[in-house]
Amino acid sequence: MIIEVNPQETSRAQAFSMWMQSPQPMVTIMKTFDVSRLRKVSRKTGIKFNILLCWCIGKAASQVEEFYLLPKDGKLYRYDKLAINVIVPNIQGGISMCDVPFSEDLQQFSSDYLKLTDKVAKICENTSLEDCMVIGTSALPQMELDLIVNQYTGIYNNPFLVWGKYRKGWFKTTLPISFQFHHVQMDGAQAIRFLAALQQTIKNT
Repeated sequence: MIIEVNPQETSRAQAFSMWMQSPQPMVTIMKTFDVSRLRKVSRKTGIKFNILLCWCIGKAASQVEEFYLLPKDGKLYRYDKLAINVIVPNIQGGISMCDVPFSEDLQQFSSDYLKLTDKVAKICENTSLEDCMVIGTSALPQMELDLIVNQYTGIYNNPFLVWGKYRKGWFKTTLPISFQFHHVQMDGAQAIRFLAALQQTIKNT
Protein backbone atom coordinates (compact mmCIF):
# COMPACT_ATOMS: atom_id res chain seq x y z
CA MET A 1 0.00 0.00 0.00
CA ILE A 2 1.13 3.54 -0.74
CA ILE A 3 -0.23 6.73 0.82
CA GLU A 4 0.68 10.38 0.45
CA VAL A 5 1.79 11.90 3.74
CA ASN A 6 2.18 15.47 4.94
CA PRO A 7 5.97 16.01 5.14
CA GLN A 8 5.47 18.38 8.09
CA GLU A 9 4.01 15.51 10.10
CA THR A 10 7.07 13.31 9.59
CA SER A 11 10.66 13.31 10.80
CA ARG A 12 11.68 14.50 7.31
CA ALA A 13 9.94 17.90 7.50
CA GLN A 14 13.11 20.00 7.57
CA ALA A 15 14.84 17.87 4.93
CA PHE A 16 11.78 18.15 2.67
CA SER A 17 11.90 21.96 2.90
CA MET A 18 15.63 22.07 2.22
CA TRP A 19 16.12 19.44 -0.48
CA MET A 20 12.88 18.73 -2.33
CA GLN A 21 13.57 21.41 -4.93
CA SER A 22 17.30 20.83 -5.14
CA PRO A 23 18.52 20.20 -8.72
CA GLN A 24 20.96 17.61 -7.37
CA PRO A 25 19.36 16.06 -4.27
CA MET A 26 21.15 12.71 -4.32
CA VAL A 27 23.93 11.65 -1.95
CA THR A 28 26.38 8.78 -2.55
CA ILE A 29 28.25 6.84 0.13
CA MET A 30 30.66 4.00 -0.59
CA LYS A 31 31.58 1.26 1.89
CA THR A 32 33.68 -1.87 1.48
CA PHE A 33 31.92 -4.91 2.94
CA ASP A 34 33.23 -8.25 4.16
CA VAL A 35 31.15 -10.68 2.09
CA SER A 36 33.05 -13.86 3.02
CA ARG A 37 29.93 -15.26 4.68
CA LEU A 38 27.82 -14.83 1.54
CA ARG A 39 30.34 -16.73 -0.59
CA LYS A 40 30.28 -19.57 1.94
CA VAL A 41 26.48 -19.67 2.13
CA SER A 42 26.22 -19.53 -1.66
CA ARG A 43 28.52 -22.54 -2.07
CA LYS A 44 26.68 -24.46 0.67
CA THR A 45 23.09 -23.77 -0.39
CA GLY A 46 23.40 -23.20 -4.13
CA ILE A 47 21.68 -19.81 -3.81
CA LYS A 48 23.37 -17.31 -6.08
CA PHE A 49 25.60 -14.71 -4.46
CA ASN A 50 23.63 -11.83 -5.99
CA ILE A 51 20.35 -13.21 -4.63
CA LEU A 52 21.84 -13.45 -1.16
CA LEU A 53 23.15 -9.90 -1.31
CA CYS A 54 19.83 -8.51 -2.55
CA TRP A 55 18.03 -10.31 0.28
CA CYS A 56 20.48 -8.85 2.80
CA ILE A 57 19.83 -5.37 1.37
CA GLY A 58 16.09 -5.80 1.82
CA LYS A 59 16.52 -7.21 5.33
CA ALA A 60 18.76 -4.32 6.42
CA ALA A 61 16.50 -1.70 4.79
CA SER A 62 13.45 -3.10 6.58
CA GLN A 63 15.09 -2.05 9.87
CA VAL A 64 15.34 1.62 8.86
CA GLU A 65 12.05 3.54 8.90
CA GLU A 66 13.15 6.08 6.28
CA PHE A 67 13.35 3.39 3.61
CA TYR A 68 9.56 3.29 3.55
CA LEU A 69 9.37 6.96 2.51
CA LEU A 70 9.84 8.25 -1.04
CA PRO A 71 9.92 11.88 -2.27
CA LYS A 72 8.41 12.17 -5.73
CA ASP A 73 6.96 15.01 -7.83
CA GLY A 74 7.10 17.47 -4.93
CA LYS A 75 5.27 15.11 -2.57
CA LEU A 76 6.18 12.54 0.06
CA TYR A 77 4.79 8.99 0.05
CA ARG A 78 4.86 6.16 2.58
CA TYR A 79 4.86 2.48 1.68
CA ASP A 80 4.30 -0.57 3.83
CA LYS A 81 6.26 -3.08 1.72
CA LEU A 82 9.72 -3.22 0.13
CA ALA A 83 10.94 -4.64 -3.17
CA ILE A 84 14.37 -5.02 -4.74
CA ASN A 85 14.84 -3.97 -8.35
CA VAL A 86 17.41 -5.94 -10.34
CA ILE A 87 18.73 -5.42 -13.86
CA VAL A 88 18.35 -8.52 -16.03
CA PRO A 89 20.10 -9.34 -19.34
CA ASN A 90 17.33 -10.32 -21.75
CA ILE A 91 17.23 -12.68 -24.72
CA GLN A 92 17.40 -9.79 -27.19
CA GLY A 93 20.83 -8.80 -25.92
CA GLY A 94 19.60 -5.78 -23.97
CA ILE A 95 18.60 -5.32 -20.36
CA SER A 96 15.26 -5.21 -18.55
CA MET A 97 14.37 -4.23 -15.00
CA CYS A 98 12.55 -6.50 -12.59
CA ASP A 99 11.04 -5.76 -9.15
CA VAL A 100 11.27 -8.64 -6.68
CA PRO A 101 9.11 -8.38 -3.54
CA PHE A 102 11.17 -8.59 -0.36
CA SER A 103 10.33 -11.47 1.96
CA GLU A 104 11.85 -12.20 5.37
CA ASP A 105 11.95 -15.81 4.19
CA LEU A 106 15.16 -16.21 2.19
CA GLN A 107 13.92 -19.28 0.34
CA GLN A 108 10.75 -17.44 -0.72
CA PHE A 109 12.76 -14.44 -1.88
CA SER A 110 15.14 -16.67 -3.84
CA SER A 111 12.24 -18.47 -5.50
CA ASP A 112 10.53 -15.20 -6.45
CA TYR A 113 13.83 -13.77 -7.72
CA LEU A 114 14.52 -16.71 -10.03
CA LYS A 115 10.95 -16.94 -11.32
CA LEU A 116 10.49 -13.21 -11.98
CA THR A 117 13.90 -12.52 -13.48
CA ASP A 118 13.57 -15.54 -15.79
CA LYS A 119 10.21 -14.21 -16.99
CA VAL A 120 11.60 -10.72 -17.58
CA ALA A 121 14.59 -12.09 -19.49
CA LYS A 122 12.22 -13.91 -21.85
CA ILE A 123 9.58 -11.23 -22.41
CA CYS A 124 12.14 -8.38 -22.61
CA GLU A 125 9.86 -5.99 -20.71
CA ASN A 126 10.32 -4.13 -17.43
CA THR A 127 8.13 -5.26 -14.55
CA SER A 128 7.30 -3.10 -11.55
CA LEU A 129 5.51 -3.36 -8.20
CA GLU A 130 3.72 -0.04 -7.81
CA ASP A 131 2.61 -0.72 -4.25
CA CYS A 132 6.14 -1.37 -2.96
CA MET A 133 8.96 0.95 -2.01
CA VAL A 134 11.57 -0.18 -4.56
CA ILE A 135 15.29 -0.27 -3.78
CA GLY A 136 17.33 -0.23 -6.98
CA THR A 137 20.38 -2.43 -7.48
CA SER A 138 22.87 -3.09 -10.24
CA ALA A 139 25.66 -5.67 -10.33
CA LEU A 140 28.64 -5.39 -12.69
CA PRO A 141 30.57 -8.55 -11.78
CA GLN A 142 32.85 -8.40 -14.82
CA MET A 143 35.28 -6.00 -13.12
CA GLU A 144 36.44 -4.88 -9.68
CA LEU A 145 35.14 -1.34 -9.12
CA ASP A 146 35.86 1.21 -6.41
CA LEU A 147 32.93 3.62 -6.84
CA ILE A 148 29.91 4.07 -9.08
CA VAL A 149 27.73 7.20 -9.17
CA ASN A 150 24.27 7.09 -10.72
CA GLN A 151 22.00 9.94 -11.91
CA TYR A 152 22.11 12.97 -9.63
CA THR A 153 19.16 14.82 -11.13
CA GLY A 154 16.36 13.53 -8.95
CA ILE A 155 14.58 11.89 -11.90
CA TYR A 156 14.93 8.53 -10.17
CA ASN A 157 14.57 9.19 -6.45
CA ASN A 158 14.62 5.64 -5.11
CA PRO A 159 17.64 4.46 -3.13
CA PHE A 160 20.12 2.64 -5.32
CA LEU A 161 23.00 0.26 -4.61
CA VAL A 162 25.57 -0.88 -7.17
CA TRP A 163 28.66 -3.06 -7.03
CA GLY A 164 31.22 -4.77 -9.21
CA LYS A 165 33.24 -7.97 -8.80
CA TYR A 166 34.06 -9.08 -5.27
CA ARG A 167 37.71 -9.29 -4.25
CA LYS A 168 39.05 -12.60 -2.99
CA GLY A 169 41.84 -12.33 -0.42
CA TRP A 170 43.73 -14.85 1.69
CA PHE A 171 41.46 -14.51 4.69
CA LYS A 172 38.31 -12.74 3.51
CA THR A 173 36.34 -11.62 0.48
CA THR A 174 35.46 -7.94 0.19
CA LEU A 175 33.10 -5.94 -1.99
CA PRO A 176 32.85 -2.14 -2.33
CA ILE A 177 29.19 -1.07 -2.64
CA SER A 178 28.00 2.40 -3.64
CA PHE A 179 24.80 3.52 -1.92
CA GLN A 180 22.89 6.47 -3.36
CA PHE A 181 19.84 8.04 -1.71
CA HIS A 182 17.67 11.15 -1.91
CA HIS A 183 18.48 13.64 0.84
CA VAL A 184 14.79 14.18 1.57
CA GLN A 185 14.39 10.47 2.30
CA MET A 186 17.24 10.23 4.78
CA ASP A 187 20.33 11.91 6.16
CA GLY A 188 23.81 10.52 6.62
CA ALA A 189 22.93 9.12 10.05
CA GLN A 190 20.19 6.90 8.68
CA ALA A 191 22.36 5.89 5.71
CA ILE A 192 25.17 4.84 8.03
CA ARG A 193 22.72 2.89 10.19
CA PHE A 194 21.54 1.03 7.10
CA LEU A 195 25.09 0.23 5.96
CA ALA A 196 25.97 -1.06 9.43
CA ALA A 197 22.80 -3.19 9.44
CA LEU A 198 23.71 -4.51 6.00
CA GLN A 199 27.15 -5.65 7.16
CA GLN A 200 25.62 -7.30 10.24
CA THR A 201 22.95 -9.02 8.14
CA ILE A 202 25.60 -10.36 5.78
CA LYS A 203 27.56 -11.79 8.75
CA ASN A 204 24.42 -13.39 10.23
CA THR A 205 23.04 -14.91 7.03
